[in-house]
Amino acid sequence: MDLLRVALQLGDCMSAAREMSESLCGYSSKSRGVREEKQRCSKWRCIKGDPNNLPIIPGHLLAMNEVSGKQDIPSTSNWESISQVSPLVHHGLSHPIPQHSHPSAHYESVPLVVPTPIRMTPMPDQNALSAAQPHPGSVLGISGTYMEHDLPPELLQQGWRKFWSKRENRPYYWNKLSGESLWEMPTLKPPFDPITDPLGICDPGPVSNISGQMSMPVKRRAPEDIANVPVKKFILAGPWDLEINTNVLIFERTPTTLLHPHPEVEAFRCGLAAKLRQCYQELCHSREGIDAPKESFNRWLLERKLVDEGCDPLLPSKCIPEISMSMYREIMEDIPMKLVKPKFTGDARKQLSRYAEAAKKVIESRNASPESRKVVKWNAEETFQWLRKTVGATYDDFQERLSHLKSQCQPHLTETVKESVEGICLKIYHLSAEHTKKIMEKSREILRDSGILENNHPPVPVVRRVWCYPIQFSTPCPRLPAIEFMQEREQALLRYHGDTLPINITHLQKLMTNIIYPVLCPVKEQLYRYSCFDDKKFEQFLPRVWCLLKRYQAALGRSNNMQAALGPGGPGATQAALAPPVFECLQKMFGVTFECFASPLDCYFKQYCSWFADTDSYFGSRGSIFEFKPITGSFEANPPFCDELLEGMVNHFEKLLSESTEPLSFIVFLPEWRDPAPSALLRLEASHYKRKQVVVPAFEHEYRHGFQHIVPKSEVNTRAAHGTLVVWLQNTAGFQRWGPTEDRVEALLEAFRPGRERERDRQELLSPTRGIPEPQTPETKPQIFSPNPLSSPTVLDTKIDRLT
Repeated sequence: MDLLRVALQLGDCMSAAREMSESLCGYSSKSRGVREEKQRCSKWRCIKGDPNNLPIIPGHLLAMNEVSGKQDIPSTSNWESISQVSPLVHHGLSHPIPQHSHPSAHYESVPLVVPTPIRMTPMPDQNALSAAQPHPGSVLGISGTYMEHDLPPELLQQGWRKFWSKRENRPYYWNKLSGESLWEMPTLKPPFDPITDPLGICDPGPVSNISGQMSMPVKRRAPEDIANVPVKKFILAGPWDLEINTNVLIFERTPTTLLHPHPEVEAFRCGLAAKLRQCYQELCHSREGIDAPKESFNRWLLERKLVDEGCDPLLPSKCIPEISMSMYREIMEDIPMKLVKPKFTGDARKQLSRYAEAAKKVIESRNASPESRKVVKWNAEETFQWLRKTVGATYDDFQERLSHLKSQCQPHLTETVKESVEGICLKIYHLSAEHTKKIMEKSREILRDSGILENNHPPVPVVRRVWCYPIQFSTPCPRLPAIEFMQEREQALLRYHGDTLPINITHLQKLMTNIIYPVLCPVKEQLYRYSCFDDKKFEQFLPRVWCLLKRYQAALGRSNNMQAALGPGGPGATQAALAPPVFECLQKMFGVTFECFASPLDCYFKQYCSWFADTDSYFGSRGSIFEFKPITGSFEANPPFCDELLEGMVNHFEKLLSESTEPLSFIVFLPEWRDPAPSALLRLEASHYKRKQVVVPAFEHEYRHGFQHIVPKSEVNTRAAHGTLVVWLQNTAGFQRWGPTEDRVEALLEAFRPGRERERDRQELLSPTRGIPEPQTPETKPQIFSPNPLSSPTVLDTKIDRLT
């Protein structure tokens, strides 16, 4: 069929060429011969620019007389030789061949060439005839003769000319003014407008000439060639290093039975948590006459999760004992009033007087024992008399008198209000359990509407060692609703049903990938791409980010008073993180690749443990540190400030160190509080696995704000008002591999100095594009690890957080 189609088109071109030549030049003599006629036909085809006109390749010819079975065609026209063939049959249909009358003459037999881009094997008897065949180059004369009929006048004025390439057998374009040579027809530049385009940069750019490319076959690249091409990776600058792979091994874990977060359920949970927080404040004020202790509710949530076996990731519902000692102790410390450290002597005198009045009021308004009533009232009256008689007392005198009064009255006050305070703790816990039931009912309703069955009994995996991997779910995720996205200066706003949550653009870029918003995120791989396995099209990215922000808003109580939360002493201050240079030093000197207490919003590595296993798992969380049981690895721990949580952390670390014979190391950072010293701090200092401890002086190092994902960049770094205690807990193998030598410890202390830059940041300033080494460990799904000894991992940056 291809031969027939080409032959038909060739005949039409030859006829048109003959008619045109006769009308222009009057060439009707039969003595000119067939060869001149064929040359004119070939020239007409080149000028006309027929896309089916393909180059004639000497030495690779196909005689058309093979169709008729004849060797010699004594005719003046090649078309007449084809017309003698009987009508061809194609697909069962006969195609009549048009007949044309031409003057006949006798010439030597010349085989007809089939224009085709495929080079065919030459026949033995055609090699001698190839030199006599007309070539497109001969039609144009010599190389340098141009075909200006195909070029617009504008291109001709710019110096462009069209030539034929004998080597490539296709036309090319050459500019005689600039010397530029192109295979494709150059594009016309728009006229220069000094008003609308003074720089001349509004040109849309060159457009490829597809028709010109069709004349030559293009070979497809082999798949193996494409696979071997290195892909350039872009790294988002920020206080993190997500390119560091883990050196932590664990036993494969059972998928969690927690349900996937849903924006509707998360908004409902956040509302119930806010009501519970408000109820706590009202109970403390109505029953004890005090405000709820600052951050007490947040620490209650953390402490309850150590013993909670319920099904809600935020609110406790199944705890033994039901009374939280953390909440009970903090309320008792503020009865009869909250004591603060006064700045001036006058403030110390006022606080002593107010404490005596509050103690007397509590003991008189409660059903106290006669002995307690007598002791408290007597000490209060004695304090009033001392204040009236004493003139010129110093600051220390007032503080000593206050300590004496509290030591005498506090035991009796505690005995008096014990039942009331326990009632507050029980009330909050029972309300939390009721809220949990409502949340589960709403979650299961969404699953039923989506036709998804809840799987509470996932299969137990085979016991094998794998690289640590993010939390996996046993129940599929329902379809999530759409989230509105807006941008306001340096912040992005995510809105769902009128509830708008802010996040800095840089932190959103940290979570997202360029698949979602290429304008906002030039990074190809970030936390979501690294860790999420059920949303390869990134359709549920924004709803999951909204759920993440809403969860931490509910947990840290930022909805009511944002300024107080961001200020000193708020949850942003208590959840502070280490500076990036410290993380970089930890990673280079001690092989740290894992954070024990972090969140997706302020983690330094892409592998970490966090407060919430469900919302954080899409962004790299390995779940709670208390359910995480590593075999080997180097860890950093910067926990929240909760006594019960700190004690649980020390117990968990010592248990892991005693059970593992492979290298295991924990570097713990705690505030150096000595008045009084927390029991967890004393246990760390007396631990059998402690290898070394150092203290970073107060006001000589900085922390990063716990809400760094929403605060301005200028307010992220804050000076530490207290010293930081650094303790190394390591087993024997861990000490041999990552031991705290003098040089390493000195480098860590140097990294704490304010104003230091990471080595990575300095390198990026010198050379912004840096190569990324091949990953050493898999980061997709759990992989079986061979029982061979671990090789030393590549060490890079590190940073820390306090959220779980």
